[in-house]
Amino acid sequence: MKAEMRLLQDNDVWELVELPKDRKNVGSKWVFKVKTNEDGDVEHYKARLVAQGFMQVKGADYDEMFCPVVRLESLRTLVAMSVRRGFQLHQLDITTAFLNGTLEEEVFMRQPDIFVVEGQEDMVCRLKRSLLWPEAISTVLELYP
Repeated sequence: MKAEMRLLQDNDVWELVELPKDRKNVGSKWVFKVKTNEDGDVEHYKARLVAQGFMQVKGADYDEMFCPVVRLESLRTLVAMSVRRGFQLHQLDITTAFLNGTLEEEVFMRQPDIFVVEGQEDMVCRLKRSLLWPEAISTVLELYP
């Protein structure tokens, strides 16, 4: 969790502000995943902080939601074309890929429980970059182990 918080801070994901009187904030929660190798042995543990977007109201707090995940058909086409042309395929993992998206709407999130800034307990996080909602991150973690 400390490593995830360090990544969020390094990527300037939010700033602490006072919650505007006409706005509501959303909560946050930690999503944990155990990463295993081909033999089923534990390689490492992953922790991701996600915003509880289900607390938002469509039309009032946001207009649309988008999660940039490749369609399986597109991936199969790419692999088939690469095999036919004799190309080598490589993969990579960008640990902060989802933090590269900016937000069009203003989203205010409560500070993560065990990482509340001392002396600023009443402040909330105004998100500058997107944090996945729990449903979206679980789908992504299953698709891309």
